[in-house]
Amino acid sequence: MSRDPSITLAREVPILEGIGLRKHFGGTRRLIGRSSPTVQAVNDVSLSVRRGETLALVGESGSGKSTLGRLLVNLLSPTAGDVFYEGRNLGNLPPARLNQIRRELQIIFQDPFSSLNPRMSVEAIVGEPIWLHGQQNRRERQERVVELLRTVGLAPELASRYPHEFSGGQRQRIGIARALASGPKLILGDEPVSALDVSVQAQVVNLLEDLKTRFELTLVIVAHGLSVIRHMSDRVAVMYLGEIVELAPVDDLFDAPLHPYTQALMAAVPVSHPSQRRPRTLLGGDMPSPTAPPSGCRFHTRCPHARALCREVAPAFEEVGGARRVACHFWQEIANAGGDRLLAPAPMPALRKRLHLFNSHSN
Repeated sequence: MSRDPSITLAREVPILEGIGLRKHFGGTRRLIGRSSPTVQAVNDVSLSVRRGETLALVGESGSGKSTLGRLLVNLLSPTAGDVFYEGRNLGNLPPARLNQIRRELQIIFQDPFSSLNPRMSVEAIVGEPIWLHGQQNRRERQERVVELLRTVGLAPELASRYPHEFSGGQRQRIGIARALASGPKLILGDEPVSALDVSVQAQVVNLLEDLKTRFELTLVIVAHGLSVIRHMSDRVAVMYLGEIVELAPVDDLFDAPLHPYTQALMAAVPVSHPSQRRPRTLLGGDMPSPTAPPSGCRFHTRCPHARALCREVAPAFEEVGGARRVACHFWQEIANAGGDRLLAPAPMPALRKRLHLFNSHSN
């Protein structure tokens, strides 16, 4: 039986795509004194999101993952580059058309308390997106709010209460209900569980997975917790200092991380039993400032495998087997040498002195 070519094309075209995205903050001139420094939050990132998948953006604080997510859903305008939603360039759309598309691109914020208006009831918070997009009369809106609260596991009689009367997990469920109110196709979760208790995180993660299946959603999840990422993601993009250093299917990434930074992130994940522990990949120093990123590979200042080439030339984002990509000059050598057992960098002189004094007193 022949396939409908229009269906095949719809599956191949990504629902969301960023091409050459850059986002810089600051750099404004002042009448007195120097101009403010330019923060390079996102630097020349290209990324596509497939329809129906869950794509995770991971990295340390300050890596640019939240900024990239907000660029993709048009909460921020890029300094350079383009964002395409279902093949349409969002930067070229008239305001009226862009407002219609905003219904289909929603966000769940990290802090479930500060993202909710404390002066609005739950009914008003969840019903506001329905009203803003001109959907339904007041009675139908109320019925829709009740339906959404039940969908996220909240009792309908809670609609008259205010955000301060709820726990953190309940407030995040309200935020999820608000994101669902406009009938989106794609939802960005900006660290949706990091502010919650561990006992509540699993509930919210399972809720998001159920909603994804029920409403045929596409999810982009920004997160720190790699255990959460492995549980719910299809692909993972690892970010460092505004750039994507590795992109891979989730199982491939966890089974065999290729980039030294990804290996360090994996080694930092706590394990439940001592027998499962592996030698850690310890990174020297802190992440450089995004106002003055290093030349060449941005990770070379902390990488135990860095060479002269890394300081001079930025690595290409190389395809590996078609399903994954990595930005590292020597990823093949690192992988063949057993990258999961990298040696820690040599201790700093001050640390060596303290260790020597400690050993002398111990003996």
